[in-house]
Amino acid sequence: ISYKGKTLKSFYVSGLPGFFGGIILSIGFCGYVFAMYNTTVANTNFIISLQILFLSVFGYFFLKEKISTTTLISIILAMTGVLLMVGNSLTPGELSGNLAAFSMPIVFAILIIIIRKYPTVDMVPAQFVAGVCSCLIGFLLSTKVMISHHDIFLGFLAGFFQVGFGFIFITIGARTTPSATVGIIMLSESVLGPIWAFLFVSERPSMFGLIGGAIILFAVLLQFYSLLNKRKKIVSD
Repeated sequence: ISYKGKTLKSFYVSGLPGFFGGIILSIGFCGYVFAMYNTTVANTNFIISLQILFLSVFGYFFLKEKISTTTLISIILAMTGVLLMVGNSLTPGELSGNLAAFSMPIVFAILIIIIRKYPTVDMVPAQFVAGVCSCLIGFLLSTKVMISHHDIFLGFLAGFFQVGFGFIFITIGARTTPSATVGIIMLSESVLGPIWAFLFVSERPSMFGLIGGAIILFAVLLQFYSLLNKRKKIVSD
């Protein structure tokens, strides 16, 4: 709707950054599904939250972005919460799922760096490229192609609303938001994911998980408070 008949042109305009971003994102999609099948929801979300490390490092080396003192403190607090949760949750028997989940923070960090590197490039078409590539990978790795109507409906809800809108908002927001800040904000998924799993599939988070989640939320709120103060100073000046 927003492209008004210029959909094909948008793919051409996005160029190599859009295509490469879509390929990278498809790897993350596949890793996410594999991790969900082989490890817990809590483990998957906790490992995804490690992307703040990669975002900060990549942003510093490739985009020359400076990390403020408040952001650094927030990252340290967030990582403390993550380590507290992960150290109490990961088990050797879930190694394959954990490794698949660990590929996601690297993939997502690379995607956000691409968006920051080319802020004028429309990366929304990359979502389509990622979807097509994910389907091809799933088709090649699947032992059967039969899909029930129930699974099609669930796939539509997850792909269109949850994943689709979520990554479109990330794509748009990451254009003007520092990489480290994006990573810290996205840490909220690590807290909310286990909560949804507890409510709908009775997966109980540990006490360490709850404490670690509280620390992460505090880090996110601290970063928001810092950004709010910066905006107030800019407006007053």
